[in-house]
This record gives sequence, C-alpha cells and structure tokens, in this order.
Amino acid sequence: MARYHIETYGCTSNRGESRQIERKLRDAGHRPVDGPSEADVAIMNSCTVVEKTERNMLRRAEELQAETADLIVTGCMAIAQGEEFAEAGIDARVLHWDEVPNAVGNGECPTTTAGTEPILDGVVGILPIARGCMSDCSYCITKHATGKIDSPPVEENVEKARALVHAGAKEIRITGQDTGVYGWEEGERKLHRLLDRICTEIDGDFRVRVGMANPKGIHGIREELADVFAEHDELYNFIHAPVQSGSNDVLGDMRRQHQVDEFVEVVETFDDRLDYWTLSTDFIVGFPSETDHDHAQSMALFRETRPEKVNVTRFSKRPGTDAADLKGLGGQVKKDRSKEMSELKQQIVGEAYESMVGETREVLAVEEGTGDSVKCRDGAYRQIIVQNASERGVEVGEFLEVEVTGHSTVYAFGEPV
Repeated sequence: MARYHIETYGCTSNRGESRQIERKLRDAGHRPVDGPSEADVAIMNSCTVVEKTERNMLRRAEELQAETADLIVTGCMAIAQGEEFAEAGIDARVLHWDEVPNAVGNGECPTTTAGTEPILDGVVGILPIARGCMSDCSYCITKHATGKIDSPPVEENVEKARALVHAGAKEIRITGQDTGVYGWEEGERKLHRLLDRICTEIDGDFRVRVGMANPKGIHGIREELADVFAEHDELYNFIHAPVQSGSNDVLGDMRRQHQVDEFVEVVETFDDRLDYWTLSTDFIVGFPSETDHDHAQSMALFRETRPEKVNVTRFSKRPGTDAADLKGLGGQVKKDRSKEMSELKQQIVGEAYESMVGETREVLAVEEGTGDSVKCRDGAYRQIIVQNASERGVEVGEFLEVEVTGHSTVYAFGEPV
C-alpha cells in the first residue's frame, strides 16, 4: 500500500472531490502521511480561478516535485490547463480526479470493504463478490492483508445485487481483488455465470460494471465471458485487465502468472464479440529488471491493443515484498519512461473520444459533476458530461439519449436529444 500526501486548493467542490479521493485511497489500504517528503506519492488538487492562482499552483507543484518521488496533479487547472505543468518543466501525472485512486496503486490489487458487504453510494451499488487473490506478484503488499480467494456462492451475490437494485442502485460495480478468479478455489471460475444471472434474474433498469480481472484469470473463460457481454445490454462493454508489462521477461520477474499473448488473446476475443467496447489496463514502468527493450515492448503492446483507460504507474518499492530487495532503476529513467507512455495514452484516449463527436449515445447519468453538470456513462463505460444539467432537467439515475458535441482528453461532452 502507498503512503500519500494530498493538498487541496480552491472551492468547496474541490474539497469534496479530495474527500472522495481519500475515501477510495483508504478503502484500498493506502495511508496518509504528514508531508510530501514522507510520501510515496503527493497529490495536488488544483485551482485555476485567476492568473495569480495559476502561478501559485505552478510554484507549489514545483516544490512538491522536489519533495516527493511521484506527483499527481488533478482538479480544475489539471483539466483546463494541464499542458502548463509540462511547459513549466514540472514532471507530474495530470489526471482527472476520479482517475487518481487507481493511479496511486503500484499495480497492486485493490482491497475490498470490510466483510465484503455491498454499499449503496447515491445510485451506485458497490458489490464485492469475493475477497482475496490467487496471485503472488513480487511487488504487491496487498496479498499479505487479503489472503487467498474466498468466493461466496453465486446465489448469495445475486441476492446482494438484487437488494442493491431494490434500494435504488442504477449502476452495480462488481469489485474484488481479482474478479476473474471468482470461484477458483472451488475448481470452477464463475464470473460469467454470476453476470448472466444478475442480468437475467433481476428486474429493473440498471447497468453492471465489472471491476479488475487479471488476464490469467479471465483467459480461460474469455469466450464464455465475451458471449455474456454480447448477450446482455445491462453489462457495460468494459473490462479492466491489468497487463503491467509488454515483456514476458518482466512479467516473469513480477510473477504475474500470465504472458503477453494471453492478454492479447483476451483482447482479440472481445474484439470479435463486441463492436463497441472499452479496454482498461495498467502498466508499471521502471520495474527493477526492465530494460530499454522491455519498455519498447510495452509501448508496442500499448499501440497494438489501444486501451482507452490506462493507469501508468512508476514502480515503487513496498516493504516486505520480494521486489523491494532488487536494485532499482534511477528515478530519471522511470520518469522518462512514464512520460513517454503517458503521452501515448493521451494520444490514444483523445482519439477515442474525438471519434465520438457527432454521434448519439444512450447514457446513464451516474453522479453529479463539478458545478451544474452530471457525469454519464455510455454502453462502453465512456464518460460523457452533460453541462447545465438542472436547466435541462437531467437527474442522476436517469437514462437518456445525448449527442456528443465535444471532448476533452478523458471524457466527452453531450447534449440531451
């Protein structure tokens, strides 16, 4: 788990977003520290209300960069003027605020909530389907806290999902350390069976998003899983399969269990079954054994599979893990590789959202955004922002048609049809 330091500037909305970031970080097992010098990662939630504020933000980002190994900038200036940080020579990951919690992780599996009980947060129902992990990654400390996989019966999770829908959930988020190995300890992976039953046996209008599933876990059920996605409109056409590296040598040193071709086969299977879907993945750059050639292989895999949601993480040693004993790469090497991959990410994700402009999408309004806006998700879990929501009568929990009128790098803008 990472040690983090967070600073928030600006309005009440920014403070609310920081609270949500912190809640997700603590749920995932990360812990706050007193200052940036003690942190693995510093997070600056920025403001950009006037020119003087912009100068202050750049100056503070420069100070934080000097005090911590990894800097994330989010908030209004990150969204509206993110390029100014790079132009000022500041080496930071510039992210939308809801990308921050995943980006803080060092490629580690997330932890689930205590007792793996469901939570209703607005119209979002969070359903942890299992606890634990079958992997033994050399860099991950989470496994020491969670243990091996423990999967409740399918019937039990279906009933929990039904209870969330009856309580008002419009979006159910299936979570776990590794959803792809749900049922593994009983000798049968059951994720596809669970999803099929949730979609066929529960009445109501809702959507289901499947959380992180390691490539090895879903590779053996990739065809069954893709068929279930193709059959049910209730499922967002979205998978999060963290590959971590495009080099089999590095994957072996990470003890990741899968190889690159297995990840590619998962992607190809979903490409065959689904016309419109989103691949989310993670890359760790700067693992101690990663050579220039290994990094080039990761870049090539990125270009080949074109994931549209990507967490790029610089390797950071975690106490008690085997990778912590390895001789690390220099900080500049990690920064350079992270920058190169992040620039490719911006290009590919930007092109995906640009391709949507002018098209009409059915979306679910999931949560309130900044100001008078609402965050919506289309069938592939791409984010579309509807502005001036109250005057347009758009409310959270509503299904509606929107025309995509514009885009930022990581989301689109839509007008209700």
